[in-house]
Amino acid sequence: MSVRRTRFYLDKRNKRFMGVCSGIADYFGWDATWVRVAAVAATVLGVGFLPFVYLAVGWIADPKPSMLYNDDPEEARFWKNVRVAPQRTVRDVHASFRESDRRLRDMEAYVTSSNSRLANEIEKLR
Repeated sequence: MSVRRTRFYLDKRNKRFMGVCSGIADYFGWDATWVRVAAVAATVLGVGFLPFVYLAVGWIADPKPSMLYNDDPEEARFWKNVRVAPQRTVRDVHASFRESDRRLRDMEAYVTSSNSRLANEIEKLR
């Protein structure tokens, strides 16, 4: 079974009750404490269906696979950006490859052009 990094999972390692708030915090890249505070505040202020939604999500959602806990911080940040703003992430990756592609084209043009100095240096190496 392949693991989808853009999917919502319950965060069982950082859980307090069922891992729903820590899963939401992990999904969006927020601090779990603030998500918990917001959930408690919303429940106290009268959002009566919130505890039922919380329990349903805790019962239905899958726990986060153990292999996703081993991500390095850069990879975790990349996948968080993919989840939150996929179009921006694609644009950023495309821009970084565009710069690399431009540099590679410049090097190729320099090497394949009729550059007598470069040809002389290669002949000296032989």
